[in-house]
Amino acid sequence: MTNAKRAAQDTEAKRKFREILERKNQRAKEGEAHQDFAPNIHESHGPAGHKRTFRRKTG
Repeated sequence: MTNAKRAAQDTEAKRKFREILERKNQRAKEGEAHQDFAPNIHESHGPAGHKRTFRRKTG
Protein backbone atom coordinates (compact mmCIF):
# COMPACT_ATOMS: atom_id res chain seq x y z
CA MET A 1 0.00 0.00 0.00
CA THR A 2 1.36 3.40 -0.86
CA ASN A 3 1.89 6.12 1.71
CA ALA A 4 -0.61 8.44 0.01
CA LYS A 5 -3.32 5.78 0.03
CA ARG A 6 -2.62 4.91 3.69
CA ALA A 7 -2.70 8.60 4.67
CA ALA A 8 -6.04 9.02 2.89
CA GLN A 9 -7.47 6.03 4.76
CA ASP A 10 -6.18 7.38 8.08
CA THR A 11 -7.74 10.79 7.52
CA GLU A 12 -11.02 9.16 6.45
CA ALA A 13 -11.05 7.02 9.60
CA LYS A 14 -10.29 10.04 11.78
CA ARG A 15 -13.09 12.01 10.11
CA LYS A 16 -15.60 9.20 10.70
CA PHE A 17 -14.47 8.86 14.31
CA ARG A 18 -14.89 12.61 14.91
CA GLU A 19 -18.39 12.54 13.44
CA ILE A 20 -19.40 9.62 15.65
CA LEU A 21 -17.89 11.31 18.71
CA GLU A 22 -19.73 14.55 17.97
CA ARG A 23 -23.04 12.65 17.70
CA LYS A 24 -22.34 10.86 20.98
CA ASN A 25 -21.51 14.12 22.76
CA GLN A 26 -24.63 15.74 21.33
CA ARG A 27 -26.79 12.94 22.77
CA ALA A 28 -25.06 13.24 26.13
CA LYS A 29 -25.75 16.99 26.28
CA GLU A 30 -29.49 16.45 25.77
CA GLY A 31 -29.91 15.06 29.30
CA GLU A 32 -28.36 17.93 31.29
CA ALA A 33 -31.63 19.35 32.65
CA HIS A 34 -31.20 18.21 36.26
CA GLN A 35 -27.56 19.05 36.85
CA ASP A 36 -28.43 22.30 38.64
CA PHE A 37 -29.60 20.48 41.77
CA ALA A 38 -27.37 19.22 44.58
CA PRO A 39 -27.47 15.55 45.57
CA ASN A 40 -29.79 14.52 48.40
CA ILE A 41 -27.08 12.74 50.41
CA HIS A 42 -24.53 15.08 51.98
CA GLU A 43 -21.23 13.92 53.49
CA SER A 44 -21.94 10.22 53.25
CA HIS A 45 -18.29 9.31 53.81
CA GLY A 46 -17.28 12.04 56.23
CA PRO A 47 -16.38 11.70 59.92
CA ALA A 48 -18.97 10.55 62.44
CA GLY A 49 -20.96 13.13 64.38
CA HIS A 50 -19.56 11.94 67.72
CA LYS A 51 -16.21 10.74 68.97
CA ARG A 52 -15.78 7.02 69.37
CA THR A 53 -14.83 5.64 72.73
CA PHE A 54 -12.87 2.44 73.06
CA ARG A 55 -13.18 0.30 76.17
CA ARG A 56 -10.85 -2.48 77.08
CA LYS A 57 -12.46 -5.84 77.58
CA THR A 58 -12.21 -7.18 81.09
CA GLY A 59 -12.09 -10.80 82.04
